[in-house]
Amino acid sequence: MSFHDVRLPARLAFGSTGGVERRTEIVTLGSGYERRSTPWAQGRRRYLIGANLRSLDDMAALTEFFEARRGRLYGFRFRDFADFKSCAPGAVVSAADQALGTGDGLRTRFDLIKRYGEGEGEDALERRVRKPVAGTVRVAVAGVELDAGGFTVDAATGEVTLAAAPPVGAAVTAGFEFDVPVRFDADRIEVTLESFEAGRMAAVPLIEVRV
Repeated sequence: MSFHDVRLPARLAFGSTGGVERRTEIVTLGSGYERRSTPWAQGRRRYLIGANLRSLDDMAALTEFFEARRGRLYGFRFRDFADFKSCAPGAVVSAADQALGTGDGLRTRFDLIKRYGEGEGEDALERRVRKPVAGTVRVAVAGVELDAGGFTVDAATGEVTLAAAPPVGAAVTAGFEFDVPVRFDADRIEVTLESFEAGRMAAVPLIEVRV
């Protein structure tokens, strides 16, 4: 997939709006009951950025970033300030935040996961985290946090490799910060000059990409 491993500068995202969308298909039966289903196992994020930019320098920086991505051609990293940690946005990342799996004495590779919902029952949804932020991942085995030499993280895929296989039944947990892989959802940027030092930019859409 065409992806540039760079993050949109935070100052260009201030004032952004967006969130999760899902696709639900609803069929109303003759009895009035509904049959609901979805072809999507995961939600998809959409954002609008740039509408609050007023500085010509910031608008030029966003235009430069857009050009470097060739419009919609290349994906990039985006920090969703409402959801960018394994814990709540205002909390401190802990190695016990998210359960990654259980040791079997042989397995050393685990995917970073964030769960949404209550507990681990039917209501919970697992989201693969494929773009962790380098240097933020913390891992624990059986409640004991590993030092930096005890694991490695592939920042491009979100896969954690432990130096030693956890013993049978040992819980593997992790905490981390992460970005959302997105691309521009338009091949055009519009800027209005309002003075010699200020302007106005039309909102630029972003959409999450599957990686």
